[in-house]
Amino acid sequence: MKRALEGIRICDLSHVLAAPTTSMILADLGADVIHIEPPRGDDAREFGPFIKDQSAYFISINRNKKSVVIDLKQDDGKQVLRDFVKVSDVVLENFRPGTMEKLGFGYGELKKINPRIIYASICGFGHDTLPEYGDKPAYDMVAQAYSGIMSITGPLGGPPCRVGTSVGDIVAGHQCAIAILAAILYREKTGVGQKIDMSMVDGLVYILENAIVRYTVTGEIPEPLGSMHPTITPFQGYKTKDDWIIVPIGNDQLWAKFCEMIEKPDLVNHPKFKTNKLRTENRDELNKILDEVFVKKTCKEWLDLFEKFGLPCSPINTIDKVVNDPAVNYRKMIVEIDQPEVGKMRIAGSPMKMSETPGGVWSPAPLLGQHTVEVLKNVLNYPEEKIEELRKKRAIMTYEDIRKERR
Repeated sequence: MKRALEGIRICDLSHVLAAPTTSMILADLGADVIHIEPPRGDDAREFGPFIKDQSAYFISINRNKKSVVIDLKQDDGKQVLRDFVKVSDVVLENFRPGTMEKLGFGYGELKKINPRIIYASICGFGHDTLPEYGDKPAYDMVAQAYSGIMSITGPLGGPPCRVGTSVGDIVAGHQCAIAILAAILYREKTGVGQKIDMSMVDGLVYILENAIVRYTVTGEIPEPLGSMHPTITPFQGYKTKDDWIIVPIGNDQLWAKFCEMIEKPDLVNHPKFKTNKLRTENRDELNKILDEVFVKKTCKEWLDLFEKFGLPCSPINTIDKVVNDPAVNYRKMIVEIDQPEVGKMRIAGSPMKMSETPGGVWSPAPLLGQHTVEVLKNVLNYPEEKIEELRKKRAIMTYEDIRKERR
């Protein structure tokens, strides 16, 4: 199968989630991602749940990559990394600002090694920021809190809540992948590489959309609304006889059909409900009516009615239902991999469906140091004698070396 990024090599120094999301996207599109890990391994290898002593967390975001172990505390290890930079298109990392400079691999040094290199970094507040924010450590929840996204997440009138997935990391990871692709295109036109400075906080501010303009236009400070939409009504979840259903009625035409479906034709032109603006202003009064309507039927009965009337709706699926959903599986969004020393397991697939070069899961996540010898031999053209010498010095390590050391 053709792969869109075949021939693009990523020197991936990332760890845990933000930048590993970026390299996963690029690997799914066919880039050669060489994950450079320290002898202790990526921190994510220690995060549960575990299956046969391997982190399922790590496995889920590191498919399609190769693992090479280098000790960057050693001069010999640093030289191996310099050799990787010479033959790479992109260097990717998500250390705290200043770490790469301390290692001797800041953007200025990387440009000397490879003038065409694209250097991409993700951190909490960005490299180019106010002095007091430059070296602030930032986990996903810090970014969620600082960006304001937690202040609009949670039940109506309730306390701020963390979004149920690590959106600070994941959004920044996706945005960084877009920036890298743009930088590669620019380099193809001009021959010039560049530095990409991504901030997790920036990424979340970027996706606040409606919340920001509501404040800047009206002065209203948005608050948590549960499943409700701040400016469209009805556009939320309702409790049925046995479960919850999402009802997104996005315009007045759908409202008329919806009223017909629930056998409340008098609501269509009701003076308090006949336009979306009025429905939103009188949401509490409308919801009292709709709450009484929806509890009279089961979720399945309502879904059948919505289908019959051609109206949008959805059950609120739990994760077990998503994993086993026929439509999700038809789209190959749950795929099976054969993970080394674990066996068959299912993970999320690639959402990038393209007619010529679709994204895909080509290989499982690597064991720590699994590809060290292979990559040094085939990518850097190191002779076997040099590889063995570096192994003896522990400047590089293989999976076998690490396993022996840990016994």
